Amino acid sequence: MLVYLTLTVFITSCRNERNKELAKAICVNEDYTFLKNLSRDVVKAGFNAGDGYGEVWIRDYNTFITLAAAVHPSSLLRENLLVFFALQAGDGNIIDGFIPVAKAGVGYQYRFSPLEPRYAGHKNTVETDQESSLVQAVFRYIQATGDSTILHQRVGERNVGERLHLCLQYLLDHRFNREYGLLYGATTADWGDVQPEHEWGVYITKETHYAIDVYDNAMFLIAIDNYLAMFPNKRSDWQPKRDSIAMNVRKHLWDQDRQKFRPHIYLDGSPFPADFNEDIIYYHGGTAVAIEAGLLTKDEVKASLDKMISNMKAANAATIGLTLYPTYPEGFFANKGMGPFGYQNGGDWDWFGGRMITQLVRFGYVKEATQQLAPMIQRARSNHGFFEWYTPDNQPKGSGTFRGSAGVLYDAVTALEKWAQGEGGCEAK
Repeated sequence: MLVYLTLTVFITSCRNERNKELAKAICVNEDYTFLKNLSRDVVKAGFNAGDGYGEVWIRDYNTFITLAAAVHPSSLLRENLLVFFALQAGDGNIIDGFIPVAKAGVGYQYRFSPLEPRYAGHKNTVETDQESSLVQAVFRYIQATGDSTILHQRVGERNVGERLHLCLQYLLDHRFNREYGLLYGATTADWGDVQPEHEWGVYITKETHYAIDVYDNAMFLIAIDNYLAMFPNKRSDWQPKRDSIAMNVRKHLWDQDRQKFRPHIYLDGSPFPADFNEDIIYYHGGTAVAIEAGLLTKDEVKASLDKMISNMKAANAATIGLTLYPTYPEGFFANKGMGPFGYQNGGDWDWFGGRMITQLVRFGYVKEATQQLAPMIQRARSNHGFFEWYTPDNQPKGSGTFRGSAGVLYDAVTALEKWAQGEGGCEAK
């Protein structure tokens, strides 16, 4: 027993010493200071998703609203959130983004409301994350600013708290499959918003194949958790729903043999050829969000990281932000931008890679987090900013000054610094 105790003390002492050394390295890492300063500058310049987008998108805004609170007055952040509620449909569904009416010229089917005459809204109906994103964004706004009065702000006949409930209820009423007990949407590539059946692919059509995936359900679980943090008196109603969905994700979507999530459960056939084995595809982004939702154990998180690194190497990609691997073959998506390693079909996105870094820190894989974050910061330095996505050979693509990437990478560095402070290595910055 004495030998065992002595060995335990020795191992703990060595681990503590390694942690202190890592904490000190994090504290003095100039790349982290560079990244945070660059992120602040990018988000300080506006709220649209990036220089290729005119709209403020809720799925993007949700991921940089914490950073925005550090560089903008809270009144501006609050005003943006209220626009989404003003354009909320009667059934509770939320738009993807809004744009000044005078600039609403792209081929979207716009939504208008007398509650907010300045803006037009649009929605990519193939996706099922808009409502969850808004609930999360309001929670993050309150966490960052301390302003919980927004919950009592009236927008039309309802206050924001009531409208948040409508968001969640909409998903149960209109995007919930009772057979599996899970949310569904159109078939897309992981967290993407492009269906295979159409050249543009952002709207549900008569050709749509409905499917269940992990991303939509993980986002919903996080939203419920955030909602209950804001409204603990609703726990008796929503906690059982949350627990049931989490259980059903593990039951129906988790592939125990492959130690990964199944890409899709199809409700009425697949859009892909019958001889195509989609189950070999690993969804990086959906897995990262599932980890955030608490759907994986610590050992499963490490196994997921190992697989992401393996996929990154096999794809000759630069970071674990790779959307998925292997990719869907050429021609599987009617949208020409969705060829192998294009856009959401295997593009490399800091917007999701950064989320995985934060989760690695949360689960204690701090050294691994620093290792996987390094190439993301390096390309931000090389490109003097954040691009929407990158090719396997690290060529920047899509919108420049992509604010979602700035937000999640800022959060990742902040998580590392907070850990280092806890180890006694950093002073607050």
